[in-house]
Amino acid sequence: MKKIDFMIFDFDGTLVDTGADLVKSINYTLGTLGLPERPAHEIISFVGDGVNKLMEKSLGKDHAGRHADAMKIFTDYYAEHLMDHTVLYPGVREILENYRNKTKMILTNKRHRFTMRIAESLKIEKYFADIIGADSMPFMKPDQRVMDHIFSKYPSAKGSAVVIGDGVNDVLIARKTGVLSCALLNGLGNRDELLKLRADYYCEDILELKDLFE
Repeated sequence: MKKIDFMIFDFDGTLVDTGADLVKSINYTLGTLGLPERPAHEIISFVGDGVNKLMEKSLGKDHAGRHADAMKIFTDYYAEHLMDHTVLYPGVREILENYRNKTKMILTNKRHRFTMRIAESLKIEKYFADIIGADSMPFMKPDQRVMDHIFSKYPSAKGSAVVIGDGVNDVLIARKTGVLSCALLNGLGNRDELLKLRADYYCEDILELKDLFE
């Protein structure tokens, strides 16, 4: 097993299954604008690059001019419904307890306030030394400056850190920064794309982390 001291977790699709509420909120937005709904799997494939990109792809090029209205509708609706169906993935609380003596943080392209509300609702915020969202700084995954910021705060962590997530941005930002990556294959991310990236480690189930890192 690999000795690590610093664990950087993605959020949506890694710790928390937010897919159903994101799909519902996007389709509510599209319906309110008089646009056709999209299939769930298509909306899920848009997740990972932040809400602006999610909305841009959901609207499509033909309706790009309605982005501002769509964002207002989505934000208001999601704020009221972000916990309708959202739950922790099986094994997440066990993993967080198992690594309770390690420094852990959340690094997500989700807005910080939504991340905090979900983490607090699910009572997992206490496990993390820091929670960084898409709007916590001027850049987000996979921009290397995000990790530069993290390691400026935790300078001793870089040599023993791992980024754990279900998206290509998690693997890419780890690679750019020279830290280990562990890709989860059972989240919201595209399995084939993740496998093509050749992450340092792969897990079908988050509980497998216990066999990889100490």
